[in-house]
Amino acid sequence: MPSTSQQSFDYIVVGAGSAGCVLANRLSAEPNVSVALIEAGPSDQQGLGAAYIRTPAGIIRLIANPAFNWMHQFSAEEDLTGQPIHCPRGKVWGGSSAINGMIYMRGGRRDYDRWAELGNRGWSYDEVLPYFKRSEHFEPGESPWHGRGGPLNVTTLRSPSPVNAVFYQAASEAGWTYNADFNGPTQEGYGPFHVTQINGERCSAARAFLHPVLQRDNLTVFSNALTQRVLLQGKRASGVEIRQGQKVLRLQAGREVILCAGAINSPQLLLLSGIGPAEELARHGIAVNHALPGVGKNLQDHQDVMLMYRSEARLGFGIAPVPSALLPLLRAPFQYLFGRRGPMTSNTVESGAFLRLDADAEAPQIGVIVAPALKNQPQRPVPFGNGITLHVGVMHPKSRGEVRLQSANPADKPLLDSGFLSHPDDLDLLVRGVEAIRSLVATPSFARHLKGELIPGEQIRDRAQIEAWIRSSLATVYHPVGTCKMGHDEMAVVDDQLRVQGIDGLRVADASIMPTLITGNTNAPAIMIGEKAADLLLGINMPQSVEVKAKAFAL
Repeated sequence: MPSTSQQSFDYIVVGAGSAGCVLANRLSAEPNVSVALIEAGPSDQQGLGAAYIRTPAGIIRLIANPAFNWMHQFSAEEDLTGQPIHCPRGKVWGGSSAINGMIYMRGGRRDYDRWAELGNRGWSYDEVLPYFKRSEHFEPGESPWHGRGGPLNVTTLRSPSPVNAVFYQAASEAGWTYNADFNGPTQEGYGPFHVTQINGERCSAARAFLHPVLQRDNLTVFSNALTQRVLLQGKRASGVEIRQGQKVLRLQAGREVILCAGAINSPQLLLLSGIGPAEELARHGIAVNHALPGVGKNLQDHQDVMLMYRSEARLGFGIAPVPSALLPLLRAPFQYLFGRRGPMTSNTVESGAFLRLDADAEAPQIGVIVAPALKNQPQRPVPFGNGITLHVGVMHPKSRGEVRLQSANPADKPLLDSGFLSHPDDLDLLVRGVEAIRSLVATPSFARHLKGELIPGEQIRDRAQIEAWIRSSLATVYHPVGTCKMGHDEMAVVDDQLRVQGIDGLRVADASIMPTLITGNTNAPAIMIGEKAADLLLGINMPQSVEVKAKAFAL
């Protein structure tokens, strides 16, 4: 039998991911406040894994590594791929920011204004922009859209692949508009991605927000600690129960518990605590402490397919038995070791585009990602040789899925029902996106460097064939959100103060609170959510917190 002990803190933060690391930093900046940060995975600075996390190209060893990854999967659906779809989530200090592609993307003005229009006060673009700026140190320089002096380093890639310049020329020929800064005044167009890197290394949320404050006496970090449930006293959260090896600890929260476990694990934890749809809880013999029908619902992700093209060796990396292909790979470790330059500084997804396919669309409808190598989902084979991969994904999907329990055992992974392509508009956009990519690669600038389409292949041409290929090849770009959505309707889980409906002393602050998906990657928005949550907890308004921002970084 495991032993049990008890400790007390003012605030308990569950999950040392993008939002959790921010909260640990900001809350513990108050010297009279005690903070516990709980992470199910290990430190990001131990063992060989630390090198993979620190090295940008190490993502290829992290994206399917159970030592640092929850290895979640969307359930297999017969009308789609017929097999599970990979859904990696970070299980390590830094969470998914320690294993992701490091793209710094906030989304557009319309994304957040829509949240505000849904009744979420304080979440319009103009109201959240200061939080993005507060967290950021933008190497190219401060501007109305970018901050300086924040802990999160945002920069340009040090050694971009030649494929980017070719892509820019081709996109111009295709009639697309160049955009030097997707986080600037507009998001539409094509251009380079900014990345969360510093001196050629990954700058995760842990590196930016957690490591600089570990010496604070009022901050305690529990690693390799699985949170099993939220402890309740009536309709108030009083703490959490965690397991570390054979020890079970009951941590008491004098003020609040904040779940930052992400769009998969936060709803799972609420369900395990008896908070959620009554029928789902009854199915697993869990007592209903508070019926909340929206927990686990509203699951969204950027549905995505990848087109692969054989290319000249200089344009795309790969394994091929020719010197022109092998020499760059052989040089890469030395370039990185002695100068933090070269291919190992690549985030493997270096540039892209956000496009409207309909002139009257409110925001870009599809996203394009350019990868300087042949790549595929972890469970699928990668073609041999040199080439490039072009992703195309639906930015604002109408399909919705669900997170459900597999059992009442906290160690069992939850079930993810994707609902992908359940709305016909999502499939239509992907078909049109594939056609846009094919028009792009047919431009003179691209065509002269490419040697044929490997996937889906020239034989896939008419609409029915493209639809069938999309269904068989569908994946995501790993941006699940929405499962504890913010709002004021009957399916809302948290209000616009991030308080769980009907439960005192319990909030959720991570990507699960997003009512709708933003246009692009979700790491920067999760950090913003952590920043705003800290001010909500501490009762600080934004103008004041800008003035005293240096306080939060002091040891």
